[in-house]
Amino acid sequence: MKKIGLAAAVLLAMTGAHAYQFEVKGQSEYLNTTANDKNYTGDLQGTYYFKNVDASKGPLAEAAFLNKASNVSVGYSYEQYNEKNWVNYHLGTYGVKGETYFTTPYTASIPLYASASYNHTDVDGKNAISRDDHGDRYALEVGAMPTNNFLLAVGYTNVANQFSLDTFRILNKGFVNAVGETASINDKQDAITARTKYVGAIDGTNMSIGFDAGLVFGDATSYEFNTDLYLTPKLSVGASFAGTTASEAVFDKLWGANVNYFITPAISVGATYTNANSSHTTGYNLDTQTIGLNAKARF
Repeated sequence: MKKIGLAAAVLLAMTGAHAYQFEVKGQSEYLNTTANDKNYTGDLQGTYYFKNVDASKGPLAEAAFLNKASNVSVGYSYEQYNEKNWVNYHLGTYGVKGETYFTTPYTASIPLYASASYNHTDVDGKNAISRDDHGDRYALEVGAMPTNNFLLAVGYTNVANQFSLDTFRILNKGFVNAVGETASINDKQDAITARTKYVGAIDGTNMSIGFDAGLVFGDATSYEFNTDLYLTPKLSVGASFAGTTASEAVFDKLWGANVNYFITPAISVGATYTNANSSHTTGYNLDTQTIGLNAKARF
């Protein structure tokens, strides 16, 4: 009977559950530039929510945000980048991040937000011209929700070494986006960030719209805008754009598209595409295209 009960619980979690406390995400991206030798990434993230997340209302993809669900996440990202008869790197990045939503007696009607994260990247050079490196980065962020489902936040990021990437940016926005962001900070090391996020229903329909936009003020200023149209609570399509004010950037313009579908309320699959243009004068073409696949499980 215990085995039957356990099997029934697992089946319910995988098919019809509308509340969850854990989420696991995995993804892989195919990277293709003119210079490289066709590379792949592998990324994994686990998130624990301190209270059950109600996924019965609104887009399933944004259930945690709509619930203002405080959480802690750990992530790991692995990339290989090599060029024929030239550089050969293996990169491992890991991070931990905590987010909390809360109120105070003075802001009872306006939820507040805070987050903190730490990331570390190890770069393993695989030949004589590819040197080993490593670096840490720390980030703090505070914000508020002046209206329902609308977040405004500002933060501080310290990137002591440009080989240190943001694990969670890789997992949410792709490897190329993360490389462009840290390259835009460059030798400044200390950066100020600002972002906004909104998710809301489209009146008279079963659809919703969401967007987020961000700025990073480092050695140069990087900016981005992402929007998603939730055709149903299960299905969404999205587009993204990012750029930098740097006169000579690793990636100065990025365009992207994505699609995401929840097979059940607990399982989703998705695909992403990114096209990045480079103005970096290194003697070879760094223009990049990526194709990514991802999946999530909630329980």
